Amino acid sequence: MGRQAVSFVRDAVFYFMRLIVNGENFDSNAGTVRELLNELKIEQGRVAVEVNLTIIKKTDYESYKLKDGDRIEIVNFVGGGEDVDKQ
Repeated sequence: MGRQAVSFVRDAVFYFMRLIVNGENFDSNAGTVRELLNELKIEQGRVAVEVNLTIIKKTDYESYKLKDGDRIEIVNFVGGGEDVDKQ
C-alpha cells in the first residue's frame, strides 16, 4: 500500500493503484469497480464483486471508488453442468 507506479507519456501522467484482485497483486488505473471490470475485460452482468469483504451492488459499480490497497474478489457465475439424475 502507499506505493504508486507512475508512467509518463508525452507530458501526461498516469497513476496506478496497487490492488489485490482474487489474491493477486494488480496495478490498475481504474477508479471504480466498473472501470476495473472493463480493464479486466469482464462483463459485469454475470459477476459478483466484493471489496474489502463488502459485496458491491451492481447498481454501485459505476460510482464505487477504489483505493490503493483494496482487496477485491470477483466471482464469475457459470451456468450449465450435467444433470446427474439423467443417467
